[in-house]
Amino acid sequence: MNLAVSSPALLLLLPLALLPLFRSAQRPQSASSLDGIESDPLSVAIDWTLRIAGAVAITALILGIAGLHRLGRTIEKTGEGAHIVLLIDRSSSMDNTFAGRAPEGGEESKSAAARRLLKDFIAHRDHDLVGVAAFSTSPMHVLPMTEHKAAAMAAIDAIDRPGLAFTNVGRGLALSLDMQEADTSPASRVIVLVSDGAAVIDRKVQETLRAAFARRPINLYWLFLRTAGTPGISTVPAPGEDDTPQAMPERHLDKFFKSLNISYRAFEAENPEAVSGAIAEIGKLERSPITYFERIPLEDMKAHAFAVAIAALIVLLAAKLAEVRLVPVAEGA
Repeated sequence: MNLAVSSPALLLLLPLALLPLFRSAQRPQSASSLDGIESDPLSVAIDWTLRIAGAVAITALILGIAGLHRLGRTIEKTGEGAHIVLLIDRSSSMDNTFAGRAPEGGEESKSAAARRLLKDFIAHRDHDLVGVAAFSTSPMHVLPMTEHKAAAMAAIDAIDRPGLAFTNVGRGLALSLDMQEADTSPASRVIVLVSDGAAVIDRKVQETLRAAFARRPINLYWLFLRTAGTPGISTVPAPGEDDTPQAMPERHLDKFFKSLNISYRAFEAENPEAVSGAIAEIGKLERSPITYFERIPLEDMKAHAFAVAIAALIVLLAAKLAEVRLVPVAEGA
C-alpha cells in the first residue's frame, strides 16, 4: 500500500484503540441475576460491533492527525508508441510562409504551422516519450525526453522567436542522437527532423553521425517544408548544372540519410495540409509495443482516515441514542 505518516510519534497512541475491546462505552445496567436468561447471539454481535467501531474510530482519528498519506510511486505500464525527438529548424526562413514571403493577414508561417500540427500530433499520442530540440546556427536542447504532454507542448510553443540566418542541421542531429543515447529503455526510437531546407554537413560531422546512428536502431523522418518554386528533395539537376551539396543541399542531405542504412523516410510538404498528412503518416508508422513508467505523486489520505472515523462515531452515537434505561420495579407493585 506504500502508506506512511507525517508524524510517526503520534502512532504511539495507537494502543488506545484497544480500550473499547476491553471496556464498553454503553451505560451499565444492574440485574439481580442472569442465570435464567438464555444466550442472545444478536446482543453479543451488537456488543462486539460497537466495541470494534470504537477501536476503528480511535485508530482512524490517530492516523488522520498523524498525517496519513500514500507515498509517491512509479508504475510500469504498456502501450503503443515510441520515444521521439522533435528536431525543429529555427532558421529565419521558417518564419516565412510556404509562398516564401512574410505572413500577411491570416497567413501562417511554416514554423507556426509546424508548431500547431506537432502539438496536435502529441495530443493524440498517449504513450510516447517526447523530447524537443531546435537548431539554426547552433543546436538548442529545449526539453529532455518526457511523458508529460503539457511540458512537450509548452516546449514547442517556446520555439516562437525569430530565427537566425543559418541552418546547421548536422549539429542539430548530433544533439538529437545524444538525447536518444541518454535513454536506455528498449523502446522504438524516432527522430523527426522538421526543416524547410538543408545545409552542407562537414565530412567529419558526417562520420560522427554515421557512427552514432550505427550504435542503435533509430528511425529518422525528414519533414521537408518546401517553399514554392524551390528545388525539392528528389529534384535532379539538368545536364550541365552543378550536382554538389553546395548547389543542391536538400538532394544531398537526402542521399546522406539514405546511405546510413537506417529506417529513413522523407516527406515533402508544400502547404499546411500536406504537413498534417505527413505527420499523420508518421503517427501510423510509429505504433510499436512500448513499456513506460508513470510517476504517481504522493496522495494525502487524511481525509479518508477522518471519513472512516466519522462513520464509526456515527454508529456509536446512534447506539448511544438508542439506549433505554431499565427502571427497577418495586416488589409487590
